This record gives sequence, structure tokens and C-alpha cells, in this order.
Amino acid sequence: MTTTHIRLTHRPSGAVLAEGPLGWGITPFEGNFYIRKKYLKTEGFKANFLPGLCWYKFLYVWLDLALGNGEKVRNIGWYYWLPNPLFPFVAFRVGVPAEHPQIMVERWTVASPGDA
Repeated sequence: MTTTHIRLTHRPSGAVLAEGPLGWGITPFEGNFYIRKKYLKTEGFKANFLPGLCWYKFLYVWLDLALGNGEKVRNIGWYYWLPNPLFPFVAFRVGVPAEHPQIMVERWTVASPGDA
């Protein structure tokens, strides 16, 4: 059995945003990735308290990405603070678009031990 892993990198700075297994760890949904805290590789995501509302996933806030050099990338992600319980894979996770000019997506597969 193989597992697909994914790495999300901020292209201009080279900062790794997230890395982990595709699935429950980093969940693809509707052209976005929802990342469990365990797989975030940066502490740079900061809520800017600009609210948003999805009619079926409910209430979120936009996130800015604070980079080590003091630069801030505005509204590059979001975080559902009041999520719809029917969508547990978006609840309390950082969401980022899969197709964003500043985010590079890398995928690879890892074979489980014992696979021949």
C-alpha cells in the first residue's frame, strides 16, 4: 500500500507551509487544502479577523501569512471558527487554495514497509 504525501510551499520566500499525508492530515476539498495543526510547518498564519461566511460550511476568518522577513501576505488562507458539523475535515483547520500563484504544491508517494 502507498500513501500520497504533500508539501505546500510559499513560492516567493521558500517557506514550507505544510507537509504531511494527503487524506485526513491534509484534506483536499473543492480545490482547497484543509490542514491539521499537526502538519503545519509554520506559525506564520495569523487571523486578521476579517470574517467570511460560506452558506454551507459556515463562519470563518481570513488568515494572513507573516514571513520571517517582516513581510505579510494578506488573506492567503482561512480558518473555520464556527464550522458546519457535517464537514469535520474543515473544522479548526487552516485552509489554503490549491491553485494560488504564491503556493507551490508538491506530491509524492511513499510505500508502506513490507510492500514489495
